[in-house]
Amino acid sequence: MADHVPGGNGPRAALSTLDGPLRFLLLSSFLIPLGSFMVLPFMSVFLHERLGMGLGTVGVVLAVASLVQFSGGVVGGALADRIGLRRTMLWALVIRTAGFVGLLLALRWPPLAVGALVLTCCGAALYLPANKAYLVHGVDDERRPAFLSAGNAALNAGMAVGPLIAGPFVLSSPGWLFVAVTALFVLVTAGHARLPGTAVQERPAEQGLLTGVAPLPFAANALAFYLYFHFQHFLSVYAVQRASSTFYSLVLLLCFTLVIVVQPLASGLIRRMPYAAALTIGFAGLAAGLAVLAIGTRPALLAGGALITLGDIVLFLKNDLEALRRSPRSDAVVFGQQRLAAGLGACASGVLGGQLYALFEHTGGTGWFWLLAAAQCLLLPAVLPALRGRTPKHSPPHDDDQGALKPHGTDGRVPGR
Repeated sequence: MADHVPGGNGPRAALSTLDGPLRFLLLSSFLIPLGSFMVLPFMSVFLHERLGMGLGTVGVVLAVASLVQFSGGVVGGALADRIGLRRTMLWALVIRTAGFVGLLLALRWPPLAVGALVLTCCGAALYLPANKAYLVHGVDDERRPAFLSAGNAALNAGMAVGPLIAGPFVLSSPGWLFVAVTALFVLVTAGHARLPGTAVQERPAEQGLLTGVAPLPFAANALAFYLYFHFQHFLSVYAVQRASSTFYSLVLLLCFTLVIVVQPLASGLIRRMPYAAALTIGFAGLAAGLAVLAIGTRPALLAGGALITLGDIVLFLKNDLEALRRSPRSDAVVFGQQRLAAGLGACASGVLGGQLYALFEHTGGTGWFWLLAAAQCLLLPAVLPALRGRTPKHSPPHDDDQGALKPHGTDGRVPGR
């Protein structure tokens, strides 16, 4: 990886230091969600209409798959800590490719679809912590936000484009769609096999999955995902009833675009922002957006989605940066722990939020669901300061305690230090 560019500390200057392997990794960060989101957003329709599963069964299957995909990240981080980042990404992609092959075979034997879906989620759980850790390994603190936000932008771009490409073919030609996605994953896997290898550092056997977790960023991430997934889980039902499915897609496209454009530009500001201020701004953005959704008009749906996304841009990036700074564990383990927090929050949102939404829908007042969620954004973060002082001490310094690989293209020295 190239050394820090003198005289420039903006996102463009930081990203100009990307070498060939990391440019490929950013491309993969677009291609992988592109392929995944050509299939996964339509799984409820595919399982119900194409394979004949009842909606109750479909809901349980998707809940389990989501929990595996998020919370399994803590296993992915630990695995990367033991066998290295490149090998973990390779195994993850092999598993995920096998999952898409299983979906193709499920067209002939439908029961295979459930196992295939869970397999793709296992691959995602293993891949993302190693991907993020590889992207920022050996990078000084000043450039990490730009690299992470570039990865997030590529991820969101793939998530936005995938459904647009696949929508017409999910029910009419799913076989060809699954073949195309499988071929894409085979190519991406082959590319990962050519990335620079990793060296594994011996680590004490007693270190568990949650050893060294940074309590405040972990809890803040779980809370942020819990509140955000009120929007993620239930906006579709709310928006389609008040507008249309096409308008709901427009709201999602706006949210993806904001992440792609705003987060890289704001990454330096978010890095310099005090953590307490970032939490206040982020949760306030969530509260404002959720409250605006309660109005229920089309402009309110767009404005609410935008405010929620802007709040999450601050929260998600700052929580990751703080977890990296506060934890003595390797980057991959830290990202895995943060994914576990995200999974716990998303699962709680689905269980508790689903009950509340059903209650308010039964009484004809779903606007109150969003107001209650907004109130939680203001009240629940008040418990976070109690965790502020519970941070493990760093020894040795974090960037030198990676235990994965030397910085790309260097002799092992951390650039910019």
